[in-house]
This record gives sequence, C-alpha cells and structure tokens, in this order.
Amino acid sequence: MGAWRLPAILALSLCACAASLLAGGSALAPNDIFAALTHPRSGGDVATIVWQLRLPRVAISATVGASLSIGGALLQGMLRNPLVDPYLTGVSAGAAAAIALAVLVGVAAPILPALGFGAGLGTAVLVAALARRGSGIDPNRLILAGISISALFSAIVAFAIARSNSLDAAQSILAWLAGSMAGRGWGDLLFALPYVFAGVLLAALAAPALDALRVGDLRARTVGVDVDRAQWLILASTSLLAAASVALAGMVGFVGLIVPHVARRIVGSAAPVLLVACALLGAALCTIADATARSIVAPSELPIGVLLAFVGVPAFLYLYLREERPA
Repeated sequence: MGAWRLPAILALSLCACAASLLAGGSALAPNDIFAALTHPRSGGDVATIVWQLRLPRVAISATVGASLSIGGALLQGMLRNPLVDPYLTGVSAGAAAAIALAVLVGVAAPILPALGFGAGLGTAVLVAALARRGSGIDPNRLILAGISISALFSAIVAFAIARSNSLDAAQSILAWLAGSMAGRGWGDLLFALPYVFAGVLLAALAAPALDALRVGDLRARTVGVDVDRAQWLILASTSLLAAASVALAGMVGFVGLIVPHVARRIVGSAAPVLLVACALLGAALCTIADATARSIVAPSELPIGVLLAFVGVPAFLYLYLREERPA
C-alpha cells in the first residue's frame, strides 16, 4: 500500500547520510567533501578526514540503524507486541556483561567488539533454548527468558563496575553501555557486515510469513505457514543483526523500538515494504543522531545512546499513546 513512498524515504536516508558528512570537529565545505568523495586518491587532509573518519562512521551508523530497525519490526510482528525491541533476545545484556568482565581483567580494547558479538550471540542462543516449546518458540517464554537473562547480566555489569579499581576501566564499560561509534573504522564494519548480510537474508526469507504471524499462530498455520520455521528464522535474523550492532556501537537504544512504529504509519504493515522502510528510516535516524552527538557538545562527543534516549522516550510515548487513544 505504501510502497510508492519508499523512494521518498530513500531520498531522506541519502540526505541524512550526506548531512552527516558535514558534522565533525573540522569545518569542511560541501564542495571539498564532494571533491574528496569523487577523488579518493587525491590525498590531503580533507580526503583523509572524509575517507578515514567521517565516511566509515556514516556507514557504521547507517548499518546499526537499519539492523536494529529490521530486528525490531520482525520481533514486534512475531510476538504481536509493540513494546518489543531487538534487545529482548538478551544480545545487549550478554555482550555488555562479557565486555564489562573483559575490561575488568584487562583484555585488550581491539578484542572487545568481537568478544561482545560472540557473547551477545551466545546469549541469544540461550534465550532461544529457554523459550523453546516442542519444535517452535513460545512467545511468553521468549519474553520472560529475555527479561530474566538480561536482569542477570545487568547485575554482572554492575558488579564489574563496582569491582573496578581503575577509573578508565569503569569509563570504558560505561561507554559501551551508553553507545558510541567513536573510534570505529572500516575494519570494524568489515567484521560485522557478513553477519548483517546473513541477518538481512534471513529477514527476507521470513518476511512472507510475518503478515500471517501478526494475526496469530493458529491462523498462520491454517493458511499454510510453517510457524516454527518462521519463528526460528526471525529469531536468528534478529540475533545476528542485534549482535552485529552491539559489536559496532555498543548499546544503542530506542531505534528498534521507535522506527517500526513510524514506518508502519508511513507505509502500512505489509511486511516486505515495512522492512525496507524500517531499514531506510533506521539508517537516517542513526546517522543524524550520530552527527548530532558529534556536534552538540563539540569538541567532546555525546554518547549516541544518551541522545536517543532523550529524544526516543517522549517520541515513543507520543506515538504509542496516540495509537491507543480512541477515535
């Protein structure tokens, strides 16, 4: 129904990425940035800033926003719950606990993203095992398992911070909890991209079943949907996308919760169109948020998770309460 609006959303996302290239500690003219983009081997300070600092951050923030938004739309549809986000699978809590303990014992910083990814994915497998009923997934068990495991790992994070004897170690843990793309580059993106592609592929395979799942498992089975297969595809896709996002940027909240609501208002609920819209809107939101985080307290940087919380909480309350208001 709303597929004709996708080109406008794509244009918005591209404009957000272009605008994000202008944000940074050094003021660069748009024509200088365009020249650096079109002549990457020209050398010079501008080309270095654009290709080594700003462009990778734009690509990473767009990847994180798209991944979390797709995951949020998938889980909200499968569980028929508008309050669900991709971190329900325990990915963020598991990654945060592993990284907190690793920082506490002095693990080298370059290893942390891969460690967070592995721990997040392992936690998602644990939550899925706890939520399993027969050959499928019980939605109530999934929610309870996700919340319980997340609470346990949050306690581990608090323990690690309390036991830390170094202010730097505590700040490193808090930086992961707050979310940030600072210090990330092409290498981090290349590490995460295979898992993002795998997650997107699984999401595409699950999309045809998502519309049926939204009206209930029983009705989905009556129209020929393999509900168990669709549930496992969605959970695997969401886990991969969320784990890759955590590895790239730490815990970036509210994107996977808010964007699906906005996308449904713009393009409707048809799964294939909705997922594309979520990816584009999520990329736009995260790139603009990252650019704002870099600029609002320059030369310092505001954690993107903090910024999105300030904006996301009132925005979500407005959207959700407006949906609940009787006509």
